Amino acid sequence: MSQPTGGFHQRLQGLAPRQQQAFMAALCERLLPNYGLYAQTTGNGNPAGLRAILDLVWEQLSVREARIDFDRQAEKLAELEPPGNDDSFGARRALEAVVALSAVLDTLRGESPDAVLEVSRTSKGGVRAFIELTEGEEDARRLAERIREHPLMEDENDFQDAVLEAAEGNLDRDALKALRQLGRNGGVSNLGLSLD
Repeated sequence: MSQPTGGFHQRLQGLAPRQQQAFMAALCERLLPNYGLYAQTTGNGNPAGLRAILDLVWEQLSVREARIDFDRQAEKLAELEPPGNDDSFGARRALEAVVALSAVLDTLRGESPDAVLEVSRTSKGGVRAFIELTEGEEDARRLAERIREHPLMEDENDFQDAVLEAAEGNLDRDALKALRQLGRNGGVSNLGLSLD
């Protein structure tokens, strides 16, 4: 299979809005376990609430006639954010899941041309933060190199490439189901963590 031409970001921005939404929804699926782990360890948050909103996003993508009030969903989502005074590593990763889902909702409520790049960067940023935390490298250049070559970052890049490739196709119901499955990634998040 030949690689489509153009860099990753150009290809992302070249997607139709619905394809971008599907790309973002798949990335959100993979961020959800981070939120779930945060809720499990702190008792803060509501993973079922987050799941319900993401399920509505998928419903909107697969049933074009679906009439979902995404303004209302955005209000509900805002209530699911980790407390503002919690600056822990887990809270920041949980917040990334909320921010990514919020970006998808923005596109469903109207225009948000950069949302797809924001979600891509948010997911990669979480991986970068996790590697920085675990590698503890002082030298910035060496750390940057280590991040680039780290298996988690390679996995993240491969994952986003695979999702982009799937989103570039014809997104019928089966393709969306497959994309959602890909996003769920066997319940393992972008940080290699799972709830099990």
